[in-house]
Amino acid sequence: MENWNLTSDFILLGLFNHTGPHLFLFMMVLTTAFSSLVGNALMLLLILLDPQLHRPMYFLLSQLSLMDMMLVSTVVPKIAADYLTGRNSISPAGCGLQIFFFLTLGGGECFLLAAMSYDRYVSICHPLRYPVLMSWQICLRMIWGSWFLGAADGLMQAAATLTFSYCSSHEIDHFFCEAPSLVRLACADTSLFESVMYICCVLMLLVPISLVLISYSLILATVLQMHSNEACKKAFATCSSHLSVVGLFFGAGIFTYMRPKSYRSANHDKIVSAFYTIFTPVLNPLIYSLRNSEVKGALKKCIDQCVALNHD
Repeated sequence: MENWNLTSDFILLGLFNHTGPHLFLFMMVLTTAFSSLVGNALMLLLILLDPQLHRPMYFLLSQLSLMDMMLVSTVVPKIAADYLTGRNSISPAGCGLQIFFFLTLGGGECFLLAAMSYDRYVSICHPLRYPVLMSWQICLRMIWGSWFLGAADGLMQAAATLTFSYCSSHEIDHFFCEAPSLVRLACADTSLFESVMYICCVLMLLVPISLVLISYSLILATVLQMHSNEACKKAFATCSSHLSVVGLFFGAGIFTYMRPKSYRSANHDKIVSAFYTIFTPVLNPLIYSLRNSEVKGALKKCIDQCVALNHD
């Protein structure tokens, strides 16, 4: 096939066409993305303004909200621009940036969720040693480590993906540049890159989720030994919200990146990618605010202060 150079643009086939049902779905995506940005921004604001939330647990949560806001901003504006203007092209540099930011944020969130599970483990299983085992220094190292590992994976995959020669068919059957979809267009042998990408997925997905499962297994063992029903309920309420986020995020990631090639489908990839890049970020602030009494208390206090200012 005819080689295609990196001075030409890629064409994103996108999620929607211009029919009535697809217009409705497009409006749903925009509404969900806007709700995600507002919800996560509110969570960040509450954690910043309320002194009672100035603890490692909530600082980790603030980073989750920041990552989700950036993830939505990486994908949705391009979807909206392509649909409204009808121009579905994206430059190689833009494609590389999307891959980099997407993997930085997705990979960073994997390790951040593992750090949050460790925080819950220390809080429930070793409450008296919490200030030592989950000090601010350890918390900051976990956060920097999450961002660094995600950025390293994103930089490596973005750079490697754009070094391939691409064939005359430069249409990406996706709504954003994702490494597996782009590699399908390469003329060169990509088996080595796909093997390295698979190893990266094992490290970025299976290692964090293993740490999460170990943490929650230890938490479960501790909770079952508690004699106070109220303490058990509080522990389960705190952990169930985190497990909900973990299950949704890691399940979608493993489905997308760790399936054998023979089981892959462009339509399935688009649906699952839409789920964890657009819909999962809107669930995080809802889950944590509705299942966390301290966050609900901070929100109520903030609303009361706003009402009081309006009455003055």
